[in-house]
Amino acid sequence: MPARKPSCTAAKPGRLKRRPEFLRVASSGRKAAVGGVVLQALARADTEPVRLGFTVTKKVGNAVVRNRTRRRLKEAARLLLAERQVVGADLVLIGRDSTRARKFTALQGDIRRALERTGV
Repeated sequence: MPARKPSCTAAKPGRLKRRPEFLRVASSGRKAAVGGVVLQALARADTEPVRLGFTVTKKVGNAVVRNRTRRRLKEAARLLLAERQVVGADLVLIGRDSTRARKFTALQGDIRRALERTGV
């Protein structure tokens, strides 16, 4: 019989996908630019799991480069949120040109510091 994976107690983060959601976080939330990432955070008045949005502008490069940058942000956020429980917030991570060349551990540190600066 195959080994079972241990159940994870942390709730899976939701996603921000619609433009009005991103605009609400940008207009009402707090912003922190650290190293290779910009974080916009908006606290909600609930205890639901964190909701994440990712964006990379065309200034960063073509579609292949932007998608690679977005995937790096997603994985760094996934690993960080697995060790640190965040609830009641909407977060938007914005990739910069330096995000793709940044060492992965440094990228995780950038996100961690940005979370601290925004108070999440």
